[in-house]
Amino acid sequence: MSQIALPLVPVASGKPLAIVIGDGNHAVAEALAVPETWPFRTAILKGPPRSGKSLMARWFVDAGKGGAIDSADTQDETSLFHRWNRAQEDGLPLLLVVDGDGWDVGLPDLKTRLRASLQLEIGPPDDAMEADLMLAHAEQRGLALGEGAPAYLVPRMERSYAAIERVVAEIDRLSLERKVPATLSVWRDALEAVQGPEQGRLL
Repeated sequence: MSQIALPLVPVASGKPLAIVIGDGNHAVAEALAVPETWPFRTAILKGPPRSGKSLMARWFVDAGKGGAIDSADTQDETSLFHRWNRAQEDGLPLLLVVDGDGWDVGLPDLKTRLRASLQLEIGPPDDAMEADLMLAHAEQRGLALGEGAPAYLVPRMERSYAAIERVVAEIDRLSLERKVPATLSVWRDALEAVQGPEQGRLL
């Protein structure tokens, strides 16, 4: 499992939060490491919900790579335009994180500049990344998923970052509620609770 550690982010288990690097975000991670190569030293990062966009932006800032604006598509466009100009004047790379599927910029000057920026997008996880993310979420919760959990869960889960997080959270809840280890019956019930009966990719 490839990870970028974020030691400044506290979690309940006391373990450092980390970004799991896999097929869906490998190209993004590589680009964030070399902001000096970006057009106008500006990049726009998009991706599905819970895919780690904000975590990657936090790593970018904490690593001293540049500045970042989270949920940039909800910010005042005039303020964003001035921030972009300041970043250019200071020679500071700027990462803009976008939450929605589309960003319809109305301010012409800002639209022109953003069109010329590097466009980055986190894609859906493949099976290997889903398994790594599942284990990472469990580790951060201090949850022992049990042997064979990824092999059972991944083929049956919705292929999304949000689903992975929800399933692990439900396994944790059921295991604690029942005071039993996370084994097959808990995995199955967690899947059904999150996705509904017979809603997995593999029936």
